[in-house]
Amino acid sequence: MTEFDVIAHYFSQNFPKRTDVILGIGDDAALCTGPNGMQIVVCIDTLVEGIHFPVKTAPADIGYKALAVNLSDLAAMGATPAWMTLALTCPEMNETWLKGFSQGLLELAKKAQVSLIGGDTTRGPLTITIQITGLVPEGQALQRSGAQPGDGIYVTGTLGDAGLGLASIQQQLKLPVLIQEIVESRLNRPTPRLEIGQALRGIASSAIDISDGLIADLGHILKASGVGATLQRENLPLSIALSESLPLAQAQDLALSAGDDYELCFTVPPQQDLALQKRLKTGSYTRIGTIKTGNALHCLDEKGQIFVPQKKGYQHF
Repeated sequence: MTEFDVIAHYFSQNFPKRTDVILGIGDDAALCTGPNGMQIVVCIDTLVEGIHFPVKTAPADIGYKALAVNLSDLAAMGATPAWMTLALTCPEMNETWLKGFSQGLLELAKKAQVSLIGGDTTRGPLTITIQITGLVPEGQALQRSGAQPGDGIYVTGTLGDAGLGLASIQQQLKLPVLIQEIVESRLNRPTPRLEIGQALRGIASSAIDISDGLIADLGHILKASGVGATLQRENLPLSIALSESLPLAQAQDLALSAGDDYELCFTVPPQQDLALQKRLKTGSYTRIGTIKTGNALHCLDEKGQIFVPQKKGYQHF
């Protein structure tokens, strides 16, 4: 198959069609129009085989995750997804691989109603880059820079599951089959918290998605906002799968430092606590700490003593 055959067969059909796409796949560039009163949010993520996903990852899972990590960035901004472009680099045009990859990508694109409007294909080491565009009401985008002393620090879902899934795939430990399936699914098919991100508009003072680990990503909020924080280790939300697989201290270490969970970490001023309770479902989020003055992040154990986590999160270089 030629490059254009691949595009026509796997990526030109079936993806959601949006009325705000004037010109999509098939020209030198796409042409879209945005509604009045909305701002455009743009982000991009690259996944490289062997670095961002294990070599033997199923093609459908790669396609799903490539879009999920971008949607997670939009969720952290409180945005609604709209359009995406795809740059796909493959060592060869393997039709079995392409079928699985495009199906995984399409599955999540339909859920999020994202239109694929263009991209590029080329030969080389397996690499997937997606640029995604979303929309947010003017002035309502969530940012990293708004946290203030006294704000509560919250996270969605549970933390550390993807890290346990990676350890399982790398055969660092042996897990029961059911738990193995759960945590490896959390690694390969994370859930972008789009609805929660949109619900946090006008309530959260800052937000970020957890891709490199809680400590690392919360650190970005603290730096951008010029504040410090304290975290209570015993408040970290752990899944049953994680809690039953590791001693508590090891499970908490994963929750603090493991990447790829793609949950949201956000801060909320005390005066917005009631609004937060009304907008988010009970059990969908957990308070884990408080924003403080200064610039230090202090992790406290169950006795209120400061401890230093063994790892600080994923480092790209």
